[in-house]
Amino acid sequence: MEIRQLNYFIKAAELLHFTDAAAACFVTQSTLSQQIKQLEDDLGMLLFDRMGKQVKLTEAGNVFLTHAYQIMLDIKKSRQAIFELANMINGELRIGVTYAFSSLLLPALTPFSEKYPGIMIHIEYGTAGELETKLKMADLDIILAFHEQRDSSGFEMQPVFSSKIIMAVSKNNPLSKLPKISLKELGKLDLILPSKGFSSRDMFDEFFKKNNITANTRIEMNDVHSLLSMVESGNWATIINEKALSTWENLVAVPISDKKLYKQAFILWQKGVYRKKSAVLFVEEFMKVV
Repeated sequence: MEIRQLNYFIKAAELLHFTDAAAACFVTQSTLSQQIKQLEDDLGMLLFDRMGKQVKLTEAGNVFLTHAYQIMLDIKKSRQAIFELANMINGELRIGVTYAFSSLLLPALTPFSEKYPGIMIHIEYGTAGELETKLKMADLDIILAFHEQRDSSGFEMQPVFSSKIIMAVSKNNPLSKLPKISLKELGKLDLILPSKGFSSRDMFDEFFKKNNITANTRIEMNDVHSLLSMVESGNWATIINEKALSTWENLVAVPISDKKLYKQAFILWQKGVYRKKSAVLFVEEFMKVV
């Protein structure tokens, strides 16, 4: 069994077409077909049912595909570990960040980059669910996110801080004078909310549902910076993690009175795998800022 055979098999399984898979792997169809046949001979079972140019995975093929993905993922991780031994503070660092972390991440990037100029940093924004999928596939090295402790399957979770869920309004909004606001009162306001999938939105929806309150959601946005810009310049209100307001001087956090709503922030690592040196160094720098 060879690595190239696994690559050819995975691509053919994804495309279900040997000609297209061969083109994607930059080899001839005969080469790809021959290598997959050798793999089948080695395993002693057919992986594909051939139907002309089209192919279909057999039961054995479906089982083997799961293991093939894991083998290629392990190879990718082992290569990265060896690379880092030879290049201690060089290479790439891929960080997944939920949108609420933007204002906290940026102050750590400049000092880290100046300290380790050989490390190329890639930042990817998304919802926690989207980023966790990429972390499991080793497309990201770490994630900065608000997360439920009970949903820790496959991750090692390093606590960072907890943040209250609050109502945010412009300091020019009359609501900014309120000492607190109830869920019932929030239900009467025109709201701009983060899209479903954001931690604060999901918690907010859950508590509204439990209290039989329907939110008057006028706008949903998956860009927190744009959302807060609209709140800052108008009479809108939003529900968000208080930490997201750390660099917004013209926004006011109004506590929600019914219950203290908190979200816990974590650094997420993939469980049981090698931690990149660059990721460990970045976390050290990030924790200084936080």
